[in-house]
Amino acid sequence: MPSLYPEIEPYRSGHLPVDSPHSLYWEESGNPEGIPVVFLHGGPGGGTLPKHRQYFDPKRYRIVLFDQRGCGKSLPFSSLEKNTTWELVADIEALRRFLGIEKWVVFGGSWGSTLGLCYAIHHPERVVKLILRGIYLGRQSDSEWYCQSGARNIYPDAWESFLAPIPEEERGEMIRAYYKRLTSADPAVRQTATRAWAGWEATLMRLEFDPELFAAFTSDAHADSIARIECHYLINRLFFDTDQWILQNVRAIQQIPGVIIHGRYDMICPLVNAWDLHRAWPRSQIEIVRSAGHSASEPGILDALIRATDAPL
Repeated sequence: MPSLYPEIEPYRSGHLPVDSPHSLYWEESGNPEGIPVVFLHGGPGGGTLPKHRQYFDPKRYRIVLFDQRGCGKSLPFSSLEKNTTWELVADIEALRRFLGIEKWVVFGGSWGSTLGLCYAIHHPERVVKLILRGIYLGRQSDSEWYCQSGARNIYPDAWESFLAPIPEEERGEMIRAYYKRLTSADPAVRQTATRAWAGWEATLMRLEFDPELFAAFTSDAHADSIARIECHYLINRLFFDTDQWILQNVRAIQQIPGVIIHGRYDMICPLVNAWDLHRAWPRSQIEIVRSAGHSASEPGILDALIRATDAPL
C-alpha cells in the first residue's frame, strides 16, 4: 500500500501581500522543473502542515503550499475581514501569476475541494487536473447535516458537548448561535466556543477516534482560526449566490479530468456530495473508500490519494 513520500523542506518560501491587511504565506518544495501542483487545505481556516508536501513525488512535482487568509502563517491570524470564497479564488490566481506558473494540478480536500472547484470553474484554462477528497458542495443541506440535524444522530454523545455553550433557546440555529460567540469581544466566551466547535469537528474526522488529532484540533490557535473562519463561511453560505452554485456551474470544467476520493462513512461531508459531483462531471473518476471517514490520513484514503498523484496526467 502506498505511503507518504519522505519528509522534505521547502527550497523557497515567503509572504505574498494581497488585499490589505492580508499577506499569504507560501512555499515551494520538490522539483523546481517538475509538474506544478497547488495544495488547497481544508477548513476554511485549517492551514498547511509539513506533511502536506508528502502527498507528491518530490522528483516529479513542483509542490506549492500556501495558507489561506487568516490561518497558518498568513497574516493577520484568524481575521474575518475581506475573507470570502471569491477573494480566496483571486488569491490562488495571484499566487500562480507570482510564481510564473502557466497551468497546474489542483489538489484539495474537504473545504479545499470546494475551493478547488470554485477556482477551476473561474479559471478552467489554468487547471491540468483536479484531485479532490472529501467533497463539500456548500449547499444548505450540507451545513445542516454538519451543524444541525444530521451527524448528531450518529454522534449524540459528542453532540451534547457541541450543544453545551449554547442556551437551549438558541439551539434551533446553531451556526448563528456559534457565530455570535465566536465573534464575541469576551475572550473567555470566544475560547469556550472555539474549543467546542473544533472538538465536534475533530470527533467526526475519522472513522476511529484519534486522541492526537483531537488534541491538535482543539489547541488554542488552531481551534480559534478553524472555528471562527468556518463559521464565518457557513453563516454567509460560502458567499455563493445560489444554493447549488457548484453543480449549476460544473459545466465549466467538463473538459478537465479529475479524481474524486471519498470515505464511505464520512460524517462531515456525506458521500452523496461526491456522488452528485461525479454524476454532473463525466470526466471525473470516483473512488469510494471502504472503512474510512473524512480524514486524509486514514489508510484507505491516503492510499487513494498517493495513487492519484502518482498516476499519469
